[in-house]
Amino acid sequence: MATEPAIDIRGLRKSYGSLEAVRGIDLRVERGEVFSLLGPNGAGKTTTVEILEGHRSRSAGEVSVLGHDPGRNDPALKRQVGIVLQQTGVDLYLTVREVVEMIAGYYPAPRDVDEVIGLAGLTEQRDQRVKKLSGGQRRRVDLAVALAGDPELLFLDEPTTGFDPSARRQAWETVRGLTALGKTIFLTTHFMDEAQALADRLAIIADGVIVAAGTASELIGASSTTSRIRFRLPDGSRPPDDSGARADGAWWEIETDAPTRAVHDLTGWALESGTTLIDLEITRRSLEDVYLQLTADAEATE
Repeated sequence: MATEPAIDIRGLRKSYGSLEAVRGIDLRVERGEVFSLLGPNGAGKTTTVEILEGHRSRSAGEVSVLGHDPGRNDPALKRQVGIVLQQTGVDLYLTVREVVEMIAGYYPAPRDVDEVIGLAGLTEQRDQRVKKLSGGQRRRVDLAVALAGDPELLFLDEPTTGFDPSARRQAWETVRGLTALGKTIFLTTHFMDEAQALADRLAIIADGVIVAAGTASELIGASSTTSRIRFRLPDGSRPPDDSGARADGAWWEIETDAPTRAVHDLTGWALESGTTLIDLEITRRSLEDVYLQLTADAEATE
C-alpha cells in the first residue's frame, strides 16, 4: 500500500534480565522522510535501532519495517535496507570502486556502481585504495556501500562523527540528495544541529521511553520558554527583582516566551536607572536546549 509507513512500531519492549531497556515505545516513520532518533547513551536508542535492523530480538510489541517483521530475518527486507554503522570493516587494500562493485554484486538489482560513487562524493577517489583515504572519505565509502544495493530505507548511525565542519555540510547535502531520490532515512546522531538541519521529524528517547516527538519547530515551540535574553551589568548593579533574571556567572539570563515584552521592560528599566546593558543578546531556544531539558527531566524522575 502506498500509505503504508516505512517503519511502524507499537508497544516495543526489550528487556535484558531485570533491566528493561525499551519500555513500550510507539513510532511511525513515513516513506520518503528523514526521521531522527535522539537520546543519551543508555537511553534505549541503539537497542531500538538494532531491533529495526533485525540484529536484535524484541521482548514484546509489534514492529514493521517496509511491511516486514525484521525479527524474521527475511531476505526480501534485507535487499531493501542499507546500513551505515559507526564502524565498518571494508577491505582497506581494495580501491573505492572495487569495494562498491563487490558489495553491489550481492544484490539482485544494484544501483550503477559509478552512480553510487558519485552520490557518495567519491568520484575523484574512485581508484584510490581505501587505506589511503581520510577519515571523512572512509565514511563516504561506508555510505557508498550502504547505497550499493539501491535500498529503499537507509539507517545512518552517527554518519558524520569525526568530520570537520566542511565535510559535515557536504555530507548533509548528500543526505538531502538521497531524499530527492525518494529514499527513507532513519538517522541517529549526537549533533543537534545535524538533526535540526536534516530531519523532517524526530523523537527523543530517554530511560527507554519516547519523551517527545514531532518536528524540531514543534518541540521548540512546545517548550515553556522559547527565547533567552542574556546581558551583563556594571559592577554593583543588578536587574529588578520582577524581571525574572537569574545570575549565570558574570551574566544575567532571562528565559521567556514573550521576548518583545521582556526586552521592552528590561531596556525601559535600564534607561530610567541610567544602567548600561552590556553585551545584550537575544537567542531563540534551540533543539539542544529542549533535548537537554527533556533528558534531564527524565533522569530526575527515575
